[in-house]
Amino acid sequence: MCGVVGIVSRSTVNQNLYEALTVLQHRGQDAAGIVTADNGRMYLRKDNGLVRDVFHARHMLKLPGSMGIGHVRYPTAGCDSSAEAQPFYVNSPYGITLAHNGNLTNASELRRELFIDEMRHINTDSDSEILLNVFAQELQHIGKLKITPADIFKAVKGVHRRCKGGYAVVAMIMGYGVIGFRDPYGIRPLCYGKRETDAGPEHMIASENVALQSLEYEMIDDIHPGEAVFIENSGVVFRQQCHDSPQLCPCLFEYVYLARPDTIIDKVAVYKARLRMGESLAKKILQEWPDHDIDVVIPIPDTSRTAALPLAYKLGIKYREGFIKNRYIGRTFIMPGQQRTKSVRQKLNVIDLEFKGKNVLLVDDSIVRGTTSKQIIEMARQAGARNVYFASAAPAVRYPNVYGIDMPTADELVAYGRTNDEVGEYIGADRLFYQDLKDLRQAVLIGNPDISGFEDSVFTGQYLTSEVTSEYLGKLARQRSEKNRHNEQPGEPIEMHNVS
Repeated sequence: MCGVVGIVSRSTVNQNLYEALTVLQHRGQDAAGIVTADNGRMYLRKDNGLVRDVFHARHMLKLPGSMGIGHVRYPTAGCDSSAEAQPFYVNSPYGITLAHNGNLTNASELRRELFIDEMRHINTDSDSEILLNVFAQELQHIGKLKITPADIFKAVKGVHRRCKGGYAVVAMIMGYGVIGFRDPYGIRPLCYGKRETDAGPEHMIASENVALQSLEYEMIDDIHPGEAVFIENSGVVFRQQCHDSPQLCPCLFEYVYLARPDTIIDKVAVYKARLRMGESLAKKILQEWPDHDIDVVIPIPDTSRTAALPLAYKLGIKYREGFIKNRYIGRTFIMPGQQRTKSVRQKLNVIDLEFKGKNVLLVDDSIVRGTTSKQIIEMARQAGARNVYFASAAPAVRYPNVYGIDMPTADELVAYGRTNDEVGEYIGADRLFYQDLKDLRQAVLIGNPDISGFEDSVFTGQYLTSEVTSEYLGKLARQRSEKNRHNEQPGEPIEMHNVS
């Protein structure tokens, strides 16, 4: 999970890119980067850390130009050094910089092809650098000094033909403009919008439409699976389907947890979908336990609030806030394991009076590794809860994700190899309720019946792309284990100026 943005403006774009990345900060907290273009040159600043920490006034002054792209990173491939931060840049052809959300599942094969066929060296472990070089190679094969939008779309077709996995991309081609494109399944989200100014129209591409809204851009549309949208530096927009058989199969976990609740993905309001998740979960609890003794429903902030409120209403039980969140601690789901464990008590403080002597139903969006859930249940008991029940707005997460979410090995997932009762026992819940997958799917499908399916492999173990086999997952697990054993030192901040 990462966040990407691209803007073609009539004025200096650095501040708008910064503000858009701040809105998308929930999609990645490890690193941030911005690259702009001005007078035939590109200007780059990227480093590990939050947007507010990476960019200060002195950095913004070195990012001139009316066209640029940005990225917030949450790593699923590569290491944690600033060399892996995005955007990436390649000087041939034309000068291209690219930012990417997702994960390529055939990155190793592509790396070998790029070196053997084109003698292109990949300098990092990031699949985003591989994707950039594949795109550059496809443009290089066109063999023109000056390219047209049709040539750019042809290059995207080549990317779709060669790259497997989930990807939403923004790229800037020096002297031409910004392009955004999405994998043929539309696994990762991407949309674009427009705003009118006295100087003329300005356009923006972003992972979520909340970034558009924050800068007063009117959303035009989601970029469809397999589609590309090219915005010339003059402001003219071109749009073309670049795949023969696209299917809309968005990542179901985006609606459960990853996206902001106020965003709309593929015409589905995330907030409304989460309300429906809470309603269906309440129905399941009533079916399985009609004579329940729950006294109060308490959400685990922040993502689960939207589902917990209708759940409490359907059950006819009080809804209360029992945890107060420290806004200055990041999302624990996207932290390394040991840091995640330490951060829970720093992140959440308990209001004892909401727990003391009560049978409490805690509601969370999902249970992934189980460490956070286990600690929160312990906190509820220490606050005096008589019984602690737990409800997950998502089904049991039992399988790795390979399309851009940090769930790469089954052994890290608490539900892998365990029954629901065993998971409940592990996390210390007196009773555990999981959402049914069919109800979760329906909660999203109601918003857009044109969705043909979902990328829901973390629940089903069924993957959209054929190269994801048991051998592939085993190799991924070994690589993950080796990475965790290797203590890498952080790199230096990267700034690139006057690159042409």
